[in-house]
Amino acid sequence: MKAKEWNLLIEKNSEHILYIEGEGYEGEGIARIDGYPIFVKGALTGEKVAIKIIKANKNYGYGKILEILEPSQSRVTPSCELYKKCGGCNLQHMSYEKQLKFKKSRVEDCLKKIGGFKNIKVEDTLGMVEPHRYRNKVMLPIGKEEGKSVVGFYAPRSHNIIDMDTCLIQHEEGDKVVEIIKYWMDTYNIKAYDENNTSREAMKDRVRHVMVRKGYKTGEVMVVIVTSSKHLPHKEELIALLTKNIEGIKSIIQNINEKATNVVLGLKSITLWGSDTIKDYIGEFHFNISPLSFFQVNPFQTEVLYGKALEFAGLTGEEVVFDAYCGTGTISLFLSQKAKKVYGVEIVPEAIEDAKINAMENKVNNVEFLVGEAEKVIPQMVDQNIYADVMVVDPPRKGCGRELLDSIGIMKPKTLVYVSCDPSTLARDMAILVGKGYEVEKVQPVDMFPFSSHVETVVKLIKR
Repeated sequence: MKAKEWNLLIEKNSEHILYIEGEGYEGEGIARIDGYPIFVKGALTGEKVAIKIIKANKNYGYGKILEILEPSQSRVTPSCELYKKCGGCNLQHMSYEKQLKFKKSRVEDCLKKIGGFKNIKVEDTLGMVEPHRYRNKVMLPIGKEEGKSVVGFYAPRSHNIIDMDTCLIQHEEGDKVVEIIKYWMDTYNIKAYDENNTSREAMKDRVRHVMVRKGYKTGEVMVVIVTSSKHLPHKEELIALLTKNIEGIKSIIQNINEKATNVVLGLKSITLWGSDTIKDYIGEFHFNISPLSFFQVNPFQTEVLYGKALEFAGLTGEEVVFDAYCGTGTISLFLSQKAKKVYGVEIVPEAIEDAKINAMENKVNNVEFLVGEAEKVIPQMVDQNIYADVMVVDPPRKGCGRELLDSIGIMKPKTLVYVSCDPSTLARDMAILVGKGYEVEKVQPVDMFPFSSHVETVVKLIKR
């Protein structure tokens, strides 16, 4: 049957009984009606389900589960009562073992379909012993409903705040801070930001978000209250509540974001109480974390991820290493343990300043940090005859810029370690690198974000 004829037979609100054949990249189940794919959120491979069609496009449709007629052995009862409402997690209906297999399959599928790798071996996903309460940072929007303060994650594909009291993937201090923020706002009639009314007057004295960060190894806690103007009413009362009730509190920050935007944090921060930063460790290295610092949100799996990157680099102490997209220098410092020299490159000046401080405080003197786009800085280094024996890239979700990949082809480092947060762009870039004479030696998924469909992957490529 031709694709253009499919949606003539699949009508919105029609009901069907289907078998789930596989899972999409977001963990949704995939079924077919005469070849026409139906994506079903919350369904698992092997299940028989009754569904209602909620949307029918030309080439695919979406269905909603009415009843699970034959459940999968991998189905579990979600541990969070807000699971079906909240957009924070999307795999809680899967057993953890199944989540790890799903993430491995997702990497395999991207490498085959996007990268063209037919017989590539992907290792089993490295998971957590205890996959709850792993997040060391949470950012939550704040609103009002019927005069009461609400704090929580957004519902899927909306900006409707799902009010919550507890979140099982964030640290317990986050729950306590949420309780305090609600009490403080309701007691002192603090107004919440309304993205539907962003006039200058309506933005005055409004609270937008709360961010809580915790150093898991130090126990230090930072609370950041994001406001739409400089004035923060009853801030002394907020400080008193937090310092009295939050164990390990070290820093209370006001971040000011005066723009009518979906970006959470503004550029200006004021320390209301305590220190400007908190501290935490990855391995033996400690790092200062400010409100705007990038720091991996899962400290347990970060050590696993960086340890695997260091292993794949295969350093002996004689190598020059380039670390592209180095951020605040976390991977660079890990690499410095076994490298002769490490160059870290990052476009964000503040991150480079943090990286330099981190290197100095950890007494690391074989690392040099450079500000600029990796796609431009590294070609300039090649022009200056500065070459890398080993290259490590940890790009954003969009993957590496083509200029950087071309520079790698010119520089010809003997080993390339690619740390990826998106299997799709990873597969695309790996295919380009293979075309430049590299061979894929190892592919290792790491579960940094249990109960979500996201997966980190570390790949080792060697020059043929």
